[in-house]
Order: sequence, then C-alpha cells, then structure tokens
Amino acid sequence: MNVDTNVSSRINLMRIVLISGIVFVHIPFDPANTPFNGNYGFFDWLRVFLSEALFRVGVPCLSAISGYLLFRGGMEGFDYLKTVRTKAQTVFLPFLLWNTAFFIAVLAMLSIGIGDGYVISPWTASVRGLLSQLFALEDFPANIPLYFLRDLFVCILLSPLLAWLIRRVPLLTLSALLLLALIPELSLYIVIKRSILFSFTFGIYASLYKLDIKALDRFAPLGVAALFIASALLATAIYTTGPLMPSWVELSRNALAIGGAAGFWMLSALLIKTRLGQRLSKTGSLSFWIFCAHYPLLVFLWMVWGKMGIDFYPLFFCGSLLVLFPVLAVSNNLVRNTAPRLYAVLTGGRSKKGSSPASRREIPAEFIPQQR
Repeated sequence: MNVDTNVSSRINLMRIVLISGIVFVHIPFDPANTPFNGNYGFFDWLRVFLSEALFRVGVPCLSAISGYLLFRGGMEGFDYLKTVRTKAQTVFLPFLLWNTAFFIAVLAMLSIGIGDGYVISPWTASVRGLLSQLFALEDFPANIPLYFLRDLFVCILLSPLLAWLIRRVPLLTLSALLLLALIPELSLYIVIKRSILFSFTFGIYASLYKLDIKALDRFAPLGVAALFIASALLATAIYTTGPLMPSWVELSRNALAIGGAAGFWMLSALLIKTRLGQRLSKTGSLSFWIFCAHYPLLVFLWMVWGKMGIDFYPLFFCGSLLVLFPVLAVSNNLVRNTAPRLYAVLTGGRSKKGSSPASRREIPAEFIPQQR
C-alpha cells in the first residue's frame, strides 16, 4: 500500500499541530494557580479546554499514525528484526539521550541548590523510582512527555503479535484494547498510557485492511465542529468537577482522547488546503525537536518565573508560549546547521528541513507538570 502525497502531507501536518498542542498539556503551574481554583474565570476554563480536553487527542492520534505507517507494506513487507533495529535508532535512542540529558541536568541543578520544588529529585528516589526516571520502567521519565517514545517502542516490539491478532480476531482485539483504554485508573504495566496501545493497534488495523482513511473527508466541517463541541462540553464537565473528577468524567475524557483523533484527521483535510497548512506540513524534523525539548525549557521558564515575584499566572502561561516556540525553532535550526551529525542522532535521523514522504509519583506539591 502506497501512502499518497495528500496523506503524507497531512500526516506531517498532524505531527506539528498535535505536538504543538501537547505543549499546552505540560505548561507547569503550582497549587495556587491550578485552573480548578477559578481565579481567572474564562481563562482557567480555556486552560482546561486546551490541556485536559482538546489536545488530549495528541498522543493517541500520533500512535495511530505510527501503527498505520508501520504496516503500510502489509504483513509480507514487514521485516521485524530490521524494524526493531531501525526503531531502536529512531525512537528508543532519542528517548534515552534526551531523557538522560535532562536527568543529569536535574542532578546538577539540585546539587547546587537550584530547582528544589520544581523538579522531581533523583536524590531521594528509590531504586525503582530511579529506573522510572531514567527508563520509564513503571512510571513517567524525568523528561515527562518522552513516555510516549517509550510506549511507542514497546508497541513496536509487540507489533507482530498485535498484527497477528488483528488478522485473526480484529474486532475482539480492538474491543478488548479499547475497553482497557477507557476504564479509569487501570494500570496495564507494559505501557504507561493504555490509549497508545489501542490507537497503535487500530493504526495496524487500518493499514492491514486498507481502510480508506480519506473516506470521511467530505464530512470534515461537521467532524471538526463535533470535535470542538465535544471538547468544550468535556472541558466544562472537568472544570466544574475537578480536580477530583467522577468516574464518568474520567471515562468521557478517555473516550474523547481516542475518538477525537478522527476529528483531528478531518481537520487536516481542511488545513492542508490552506497556505498555512502547506507550510506547516513542510516543517520536517522540527516537530520531533519540539516534542523532545519543550518540557525542559518549560521547567526552566517556570523556575525563572518563580524568581520574578509576579503572581499573575496568565502572563506566564501566554509569555512562556511566546518564548518557547521561537527558542525551539531557532535551536532546531542552529543544531541542525552547526552539528548535523549530532542533530541526526538526537532526532532519530529526522534531519530533513522540509517534509518528506511518510516512509517507512512522587511529585512535589510545589510543581504540577500535568503528567499524561
């Protein structure tokens, strides 16, 4: 199965859009500035809308894309050993490098009395805690968003089994994994986020059964409207019941995180027709750089903000975004141009400037980094 130019461009577009959205999920705040305090009214509701509802879709959608691309050549064209070797370099190695670098930076900061209360201290962690901070063994790693790369690599290791199940009992497999993904407060252990396993497997299903992934494009305006309306309703429910949300709200949030991927895919059908969408689809490896680097930079900005003595949190929220994206774009270009070999390693070989065809809890109370 070939991935046509339109689908390839839309995949690249979705990567930069969703990863940029994931940034909103990880903007830090302290207990005094949780959105559930309602200190800033509509602004707090908007924060919940972006971080707890709309962009919860990011990780499941990216997982589905990965599963879809992995089996685009069918079972016959799938070489497991070659795939594992390749993905160890493009997924697992960047996870290790970025996470270890941040872990060492945290150790260095804490050793000189900087960062206490802003980062999770490795000095007081148990052995199991350290293994999680370094390798996401049981919980989130030091660079929290990188749990996605860890879970994605686990899914890749399991991909022959998942493909075998999809070939023989597709509906039973998808139903079981969907149920596991939806149930609130359930631990699966092999993956940190259960929605990743389901979405990755659904991507395999779409690829092996050659689903027409553009079939819903004609309903794109309706689908996008439904996505935003559902996100707004969910945000309202979370805002009014959080932070200790009832089970039905948790279930609804899990359901939207998975089902909302269809809405974002339909959104890509509309965006790719615009000049902005075309430009975003050609940002290449920038999306991966943003994904790996945004959390350490947000932590640094939060530490700087804490020294400024300003209490108006909306200023930090908006200001951090205005600083973050330009810094990430400039640093991406700087490292790519001055140290291309290092850049290639850090981005798992994603070193092209433009788009390329789709180829192949011990959390201090002072710091709430929105783990998800």
